[in-house]
Amino acid sequence: MAKTFEVSRPYVPPEEAAHALTFMQWPSSRKVYRERWALKEAQDAILRIANAIADFEPVVMLADAGLHAKVRPQLAQNVTLWDVPTDDLWCRDSGPLFAWHNRALCVSHIQFNGWGGKQVHGSDALVAARVAERLGLDLLPSGLSGEAGGVEHDGQGLLMAHASSWLGRSRNPGLSRNDIGARLLRAYGADQIIWSDGVAGLDITDYHIDSLARFTGAGRVLMNLPQVPDPEDPFHQAALRTHDRLLGAGLTVDVIAEPEAPRVRDLDFVASYANYYVCNGAVIAAQFGDAEYDAAAARALAKHFPDRAIVQLEVDALGYLGGGIHCATQQMPQT
Repeated sequence: MAKTFEVSRPYVPPEEAAHALTFMQWPSSRKVYRERWALKEAQDAILRIANAIADFEPVVMLADAGLHAKVRPQLAQNVTLWDVPTDDLWCRDSGPLFAWHNRALCVSHIQFNGWGGKQVHGSDALVAARVAERLGLDLLPSGLSGEAGGVEHDGQGLLMAHASSWLGRSRNPGLSRNDIGARLLRAYGADQIIWSDGVAGLDITDYHIDSLARFTGAGRVLMNLPQVPDPEDPFHQAALRTHDRLLGAGLTVDVIAEPEAPRVRDLDFVASYANYYVCNGAVIAAQFGDAEYDAAAARALAKHFPDRAIVQLEVDALGYLGGGIHCATQQMPQT
């Protein structure tokens, strides 16, 4: 039986629900990308993702109007450009979080602040509000600073998050874990949150949950874990604690192993198969050049999403930057 939710609070549908379209952001800031080659590689990855999604649903690319003439010829016909200035590409974090409220679509707003002031974000901090204004939607403040990539939801009342991405002076000073949890529950229309500690201060996101563990339905989680965890690696050890916490909460957890021989061997590179995006009719996911592990990841995704095509892309530029495909996308529900 479908779960019912309070009409008086927002409700964020799960990612696998039908979409009207996908929002993405065009990376453009030379303050963020000081080397031209890095900016070009990030832009090429965003083009590949947008054009792949456009085979399945419309895409809106947010970019300053002055860039449209250069970007438009590189985009598929099903991608539309909007004049919304951006700094960087992470639409999951700075883009609008759509919800239903009193039977109308709205933006349940978590204020982006550059991952706690770690990066310039003069334009990105305004993206969600500007999109809401263009669409004529209400903007409902959550009272939180943070990012939607820092919390996962199943659309059936359950959230999971790493506390490291939410607690602290840089995002939500003066708020306890319980305070933040209550505001997240209201922002998503959920009634329970599973917390794990995460890792603070070692990457720009403070270990977003969406690069580790994803809901694939009520009570089901797909996780990305190292084949042989390093006892000296704080991310490996935090990942194992999160795995145990989810199992202890009674969830069914399937594991995708990280690639053993990826193209990129940098220790800071994020090689997460879990950072996929579910769109209408497809799952858009990364491949890392390890044929055996890429194929195993595709099989795991097909098991969890049997009615969708599995499309794997090379997006190594995003892994260098600490993210992936899910981080670069934000869905707008079907109305």
